[in-house]
Amino acid sequence: MSYDTGDSAESLIVVARAVRTRGLKGEIVADLLTDFPERFEGIQELIALSPSGTRQVVKIEGYWFQQNRVVLKIFDYDGIDAAKALVGYEFAVPESDRVQLPEDHFYDWELEGCVVETTGGNRIGKVREVIRILLTTAAATISYQWPLRLLLGSTLPVSQS
Repeated sequence: MSYDTGDSAESLIVVARAVRTRGLKGEIVADLLTDFPERFEGIQELIALSPSGTRQVVKIEGYWFQQNRVVLKIFDYDGIDAAKALVGYEFAVPESDRVQLPEDHFYDWELEGCVVETTGGNRIGKVREVIRILLTTAAATISYQWPLRLLLGSTLPVSQS
């Protein structure tokens, strides 16, 4: 698949954010911003978004996972200095390439702006953001979706997993 970064109005889904370089060959350590790390299988290109908002298509030469991060090797970024230029960039795919969810499941960004009502139909507010935190204990790592923050300042527990 080949991506076009032209003036496309299509929304993007950010799947990783470069945080630092690794090694001498131009590898980049990136925070995973996807619930589906397996999506990197078969990906040959990503859209790199600079902090200023410019887009460029980059070819993936290789990748591997390291703890809760992905290490990316980008084609033509063959040294530390070249890779440093990508620190702070976000890596995305077009929204049309998002992983399809089962019926009645939603991405966090799809919930933002939704009206929240009680089962009786009383409006509580709108979803402003979904906050995710990661709790680590000696026994397990627990992913917990904290209560939604609503525009009216109320909170509504969403789910615990």
